[in-house]
Amino acid sequence: MRIQNLFLIGPMGAGKTTVGRQLAEFFHKDFVDSDHEIQRRTGVDIPTIFEFEGESGFRQRESAVIDELTAREGIVLATGGGVIMREQNRKLLSARGFVVYLHCSVRQQYERTHRDKNRPLLSTPDPKGRLNELMAVRDPLYRETADIIVSTEGRNTQSVVQDIRKLIEKMKH
Repeated sequence: MRIQNLFLIGPMGAGKTTVGRQLAEFFHKDFVDSDHEIQRRTGVDIPTIFEFEGESGFRQRESAVIDELTAREGIVLATGGGVIMREQNRKLLSARGFVVYLHCSVRQQYERTHRDKNRPLLSTPDPKGRLNELMAVRDPLYRETADIIVSTEGRNTQSVVQDIRKLIEKMKH
């Protein structure tokens, strides 16, 4: 099994971007973050897109970017936490690459994201409650889409990257 593309899915704060950069370096692939790509193309940050186009407008842009990026070869792609909400995205990710679900607890997500102003879904009086709601809906979809699941709970990037590398090596044989 030769892995052309590696796609990282999981909730905000799971470490997709950080882990993705290191995996790309190790596997000599290009690294792309779909949220950063959307921001680059629109010239505005994600909260601004949410403000003007709502979540559905953002998801539409996200689907177009996912379709385009997953068609490339030799990339490690860090996706936004909600990418799996659209069936079309789940199908593209599954069909075009090896999907890794980076899993962590709501507590860890909150610790890593609660000060970040670039997270429009957490602009609520109860961000922890919101993270719980998102996890309840999204976790089954992450699991359904993933080829492997790796916990990032209380772990440093190096050990997570090492786990993923080992799991991929094992699957090649």
